[in-house]
Amino acid sequence: MKRFNIFVVAVLTALSLTAQNKKITLDDVIGGKFFGNGAPAITPMADGEHYLKAEGNCILKYSFKTGAVTDTVLNLRTARGEKLYTLGRFILSPTEDIILLEQYDQKLFRHSYTANYYIFTIRNNKIDPLTTGGPVQVPTFSPDGHNIAFVRNNNIFLVKLLFNNAEVQVTKDGELGKVRNGIPDWAYEEEFGLVRAYEFSADSRMLAWIRFDESKVGSYQLPFFLTDVDRESYSQELISYRPQQYPTAGGTNSKVSVHSFDIKSSVIRDIDLKLDSTSYIPRIKFVENEDNSLFIFTLNRLQNKLEIYSANPRSTLCTLILREEDERYIDETSYMETEFYGDRFIMQSERDGHNHLYLYGLNGRLQKQITSGNFDVLALHGYDAKTGAVYYESNESGIYDCAVWKIDGKGKKTRLSQEKGTNHAVFSTDYKYFINTWSDMNTPYVVSRMDASGKILAVIDNNTDVIQAAAEYGLPRKEQFSFQTADGTTLYGWMIKPAGADESHPCPVIMFQYSGPGSNKILNQWSVGFYPGASLESLLTYQGYAVAVVDGRGTGRRGADFKKQTYKHLGVMEAQDQVAAAKYLGSLPYIDADRIAIWGWSYGGYNTLMSMSEGTPVFKCGVAVAPVTDWRYYDAIYAERFMQEPKQNADGYHDASAIDRVNKLHGRLLIIHGLDDDNVFFSNTAAYINALINAGVDFDMQLYPGKDHSITGYSTRKHLFNRILRFFEENL
Repeated sequence: MKRFNIFVVAVLTALSLTAQNKKITLDDVIGGKFFGNGAPAITPMADGEHYLKAEGNCILKYSFKTGAVTDTVLNLRTARGEKLYTLGRFILSPTEDIILLEQYDQKLFRHSYTANYYIFTIRNNKIDPLTTGGPVQVPTFSPDGHNIAFVRNNNIFLVKLLFNNAEVQVTKDGELGKVRNGIPDWAYEEEFGLVRAYEFSADSRMLAWIRFDESKVGSYQLPFFLTDVDRESYSQELISYRPQQYPTAGGTNSKVSVHSFDIKSSVIRDIDLKLDSTSYIPRIKFVENEDNSLFIFTLNRLQNKLEIYSANPRSTLCTLILREEDERYIDETSYMETEFYGDRFIMQSERDGHNHLYLYGLNGRLQKQITSGNFDVLALHGYDAKTGAVYYESNESGIYDCAVWKIDGKGKKTRLSQEKGTNHAVFSTDYKYFINTWSDMNTPYVVSRMDASGKILAVIDNNTDVIQAAAEYGLPRKEQFSFQTADGTTLYGWMIKPAGADESHPCPVIMFQYSGPGSNKILNQWSVGFYPGASLESLLTYQGYAVAVVDGRGTGRRGADFKKQTYKHLGVMEAQDQVAAAKYLGSLPYIDADRIAIWGWSYGGYNTLMSMSEGTPVFKCGVAVAPVTDWRYYDAIYAERFMQEPKQNADGYHDASAIDRVNKLHGRLLIIHGLDDDNVFFSNTAAYINALINAGVDFDMQLYPGKDHSITGYSTRKHLFNRILRFFEENL
């Protein structure tokens, strides 16, 4: 890859010398001209030598070693049975003789959706519908490949492939707004990243699931305003509502329980888990042992105590095998990214101050700490039981870098990705090969096939079209910097500035940030910035602005103490650090200290408000998109993880409220929100602007009917960013 870097520099230099820079537009930014192709979506196969990849209307079989196509597994044009004309996502069965094809998905929450699915039998080259009962959620094969489970209308169903695809309904009490079987409620999906809440046992004889009773959870009516008027009859309702269960901080969560189903006898049992009614069950997982035990992960409401139980799915008895506690909170990786390998499992924990890997037996006894040191493990890729080797990603080569590593059974480490920047791997099932995707702040993605030693076998994609576009448009290089705050904390950032900015021509600066717990906007990768390649930020430099991004206290990759110091006081330190960053930037000779702006989205919108009302008048203006304005309005799982319940931390909630500090707001404010936001309800903005009105503070506002938290859609995004750009032009 070193030679590739030389090639990149040569292309950029040649183009910069021979071509006049084109003018970048919002259409270029939003349209993806600078996005590039990242890691390909591949499915490694059991033999360790091949993987499947969808291309056009085909699913092709590739060799990891040579990169050659060895077989066309599916061609929609020649397949028999149901006629499908487009190829979406697919799921390969464990026995690799059947592929589940997904069609026509319909979004539900952030990660969840319903879709139609079809069974493609490779041997017969035939496509059949999975079910005729309508769209379903989260279909999954049993380990033996004989059954497919799915959820429809909040109930779990089984399709028995050996019995002519006979469909069996497992649960019957699922009901919209009341009971969910095998799929999580909104809060669990949003804050635990849980989408499928059911599992097959290793021997394929049992099914277990989490049942969510959300009947006592507060229900909110999300408004849907009429946006397309029937100009002939004018007969439509002007507004309709969709109810959504949403547990706010201190409120009632879903009541959860675990149940098992014996597939042969059709017997349902209630797992005898002695659990506090306010506790969470973020995950369940069957393990491979004599009893086909079901591991149940539980969290107390404060989320500072994790307990793992081993349950017998037939006797229903539960045994506590492991307890993990933290004086503040336990990170989600400890339970959501625990991986099982036969009679062992690897758990991630921050118990020694950094996120590291720990190997356990199924009895819950620690066998060894796998990684240690002044760095954080960022991803676990696998454990080779034969050799004891573990494959993972970490930032031990640089805080904002990410490299792929192997550590053998004796603790010897080998760095498998050599290039500085960000590397992400997808391994073959036997770890002999991996597909590596590398980039840095100034270089688009390079996708390579590599072997177990880290040798590059071939470059699959080097995104030369994006490299050429970046050169033709003259995208400015990102420059990294650091500074110390008044209390001696070192903060890091990156910046791009317009051509010609110097001491005699100081320019305004726009600060972009997110600032949420464990997050990072300072990453040595191509996707840095709001859009990949920092293309939106580059557009701002063409209009005469410098753009800077600084990660303050509470952000990730610097150990548990740095991340968790904002505990019980969200927004306070984060705002202080953005103010400190503004002061530092204002001290630079090429920055105009009287023209500094700040903006952000979601938590970044919240911290924009907090920073502008921190008490130090350094920001001339700011833009807050979809902001939380008081944590008492946000969901219980997230708010209480970092703030405890309102009754336990009243002062902390007051200090963290943007509403309670509107009297200190300094600078012109533009606040933007989608009216159908199901994450940060518009009530956050409504309460905040009411406080501004009562305080006699003028402000600007932009609303988007029919848009959720992401405010998506090409024309909508173009309108939104044109509005922001115009606001900066008017105020800076």
